[in-house]
Amino acid sequence: MSSFDFAALARVNTAALNHRCLIRQTPEDFRVEEQLPFEPAGQGPHVMLQITKTDTNTDWLAKQLAQFAGVEEVAIGYAGLKDRHAVTTQWFSVNTEGVTEPDWSAFESDFITINQITRHNKKLKRGVLSGNRFTLNLTVVEGDKQSLESALSQVQKDGVPNYFGEQRFGHQMNNLQAVEQWFQQGRKPKSRTKKGLYLSAARSWLFNLIVSGRVKNSNWNQWLKGDVMQLNGSHSCFQSDNDDMQLHDRLARFDIHPTGPLVGQGDLLSQDDCQQLETAILADWQDWLQALSRQGLKQERRAIRLLPSDFNWQWFDTHLQVSFFLSAGCFATSVLRELAIIEDGSERFSQPLSPSQQK
Repeated sequence: MSSFDFAALARVNTAALNHRCLIRQTPEDFRVEEQLPFEPAGQGPHVMLQITKTDTNTDWLAKQLAQFAGVEEVAIGYAGLKDRHAVTTQWFSVNTEGVTEPDWSAFESDFITINQITRHNKKLKRGVLSGNRFTLNLTVVEGDKQSLESALSQVQKDGVPNYFGEQRFGHQMNNLQAVEQWFQQGRKPKSRTKKGLYLSAARSWLFNLIVSGRVKNSNWNQWLKGDVMQLNGSHSCFQSDNDDMQLHDRLARFDIHPTGPLVGQGDLLSQDDCQQLETAILADWQDWLQALSRQGLKQERRAIRLLPSDFNWQWFDTHLQVSFFLSAGCFATSVLRELAIIEDGSERFSQPLSPSQQK
């Protein structure tokens, strides 16, 4: 049985281990605002609701919207799941064809606020978002303030390793344990949803191991012979065979980033030194590689480096506030782990959910 220790993944700033912070002492300490890549059309069969929810599950809220509007759950759309133990603002679409549109203000409560109501000609689909704006309050801050300031400046200037966040792997890494039971013992997931969840977790974990290896080798933000580079803000990649000044200049300007594999069928897309490093790191995971290949997943790449946009911070008497924007698929916790050892206070401090807020 493999060991899955997220804390063991390498940090660029090892001084972060000398700092400690608490996140989510209250839901208000973790604010997320979703940004869509388009403006709603203002007309069409789908009502678009921008909702701010507090300490509330996205899936549960979607089901409540369907019940309130008198439509099937399939009529509800949203771009992505948001943290429950937080104050999050996101869009939902509701197809109201064939039903009378309700008074949406009656849906509001102490933990649900509707900010905007408009219409659109299409259902809001999963993954259709530009990214998320985070405003995070770090409380119970321990460690040298000057050292923390240095860590904050380093993140602002150099970015962070683009790890998949710990939440990708389930409570106490349970999703990875399930993957292990599937790939090694043949205990298949019982539903299509679980299968997708476990495959995603498996690829994400192997990617994280590659990122950690490159951090340890001090080349996570540098060109390595045979690297596959990715254009910033895009999924477009290209093979980089030549070590030239133009390439290094583009790296320094964050125009391109080195990538790591999201493994699937066939050979790794990298070559030469980069492929040798990736192959060595994945050598002990042959059963996972073979299982992922059998599932028909194609080889893909993901940027190893992440530069948070509009990264700012401010000290208050009771906390340190950090704010930044991340593209879709990137994790705020991967930014925070370069600052300090982060304790999540949501389980420690949050009150039990009322029956209406539970899944």
